[in-house]
Amino acid sequence: HVQLVESGGGLVQAGGSLRLSCAASGAIIPINVMGWYRQGPGKQRELVATQTSRSSTNYADSVKGRFTISRDNRRNTVYLQMDSLKPEDTAVYYCNYRYRDLNYWGQGTQVTVSS
Repeated sequence: HVQLVESGGGLVQAGGSLRLSCAASGAIIPINVMGWYRQGPGKQRELVATQTSRSSTNYADSVKGRFTISRDNRRNTVYLQMDSLKPEDTAVYYCNYRYRDLNYWGQGTQVTVSS
């Protein structure tokens, strides 16, 4: 089993920045994909960004150029630097760990962007 603990959410004005962190613990397989998804009010959960343990990244079009995902594999931690935030970025952000058919989620952290 893998546990994921997120931190760093909060309230920020439009144009501001936040940095999310997610620390994984437990039965970590070194080769994996970690990333971030979000679920806005009345919306389905959607991909924000993912990064493999070999540093390959994937971003949603809506965040390209504004968000940056990074990892510290020694600490099993993934980060999401969010810049130029917009009100439409308001959502609960969930950390995700995936290896083959194993898929784990964090409890979520709220990000609210005021206009």
